[in-house]
Amino acid sequence: MSVALHYTVDGPPEAPVVVLGPSLGTTAEIWQPQVPALAQRYRVVRYDHRGHGRSPVPPGPYHVKDLGGDLLALLDTLDAGPVHLGGLSMGGLLAAWVAAQAPQRVRRLVLVGMSPRFGDPRTWADRAATVRAQGVAAIADAALQRWFPPGFAGAQPATVEAARRQLLSTPAEGYAACCGALAAADLTPMLGAITAPTLIVAGAEDPAAPLEQAAALAAGIGAARMEVVPGAAHLVNVARPELVSQLMLDFLGEEEA
Repeated sequence: MSVALHYTVDGPPEAPVVVLGPSLGTTAEIWQPQVPALAQRYRVVRYDHRGHGRSPVPPGPYHVKDLGGDLLALLDTLDAGPVHLGGLSMGGLLAAWVAAQAPQRVRRLVLVGMSPRFGDPRTWADRAATVRAQGVAAIADAALQRWFPPGFAGAQPATVEAARRQLLSTPAEGYAACCGALAAADLTPMLGAITAPTLIVAGAEDPAAPLEQAAALAAGIGAARMEVVPGAAHLVNVARPELVSQLMLDFLGEEEA
């Protein structure tokens, strides 16, 4: 059963709708760097996954179809017709799942820091067990090392601390249950069902969604192109906000040209 996700809205009421989902361990706030640019031309909807932020935390286990069902229910709530859909990491995986399962709901698709599958299921199981036993703080430092490239924390400590606060605010059960969903997730067989024009934005130094996985994602989607962002790891849009915002504006604007 789907849950009602918390979401925020910015931008003109009659503008085309862009729906953006966050990564594991972050909230709608992770897309704030893109809001000033996007909200000038689009109605920007940012949401929290189940188990995160201000959304409900139902008991696990969670599956991709549960998280994707939540997103479909949000689209129903918005009643906006086909939307531009995007996401960062886990948010991108769910956006791609929706684009494959319900292609009529998606105009254009933006996948940032995303891979068709995220690593060894045993690694996810170990991380979930650690979080349930010790809390999210136990994995925070390791997560931040994946999120940002070397030297970034020294150059932009406030940005890194803001991301850390989002991670530490995530309920342990919500985080762990989403780990379980990612452990079993592999979108490779359904990529060919995605018909929406797709932009893939990859961090040049991303250890969680490395370039070869981003390339496999692009190869599996018929109407996809890939942009590699230098000086960025997993949270591509946070490390290089202006560049990612411009890539998104250019791509979404192609529909209006």
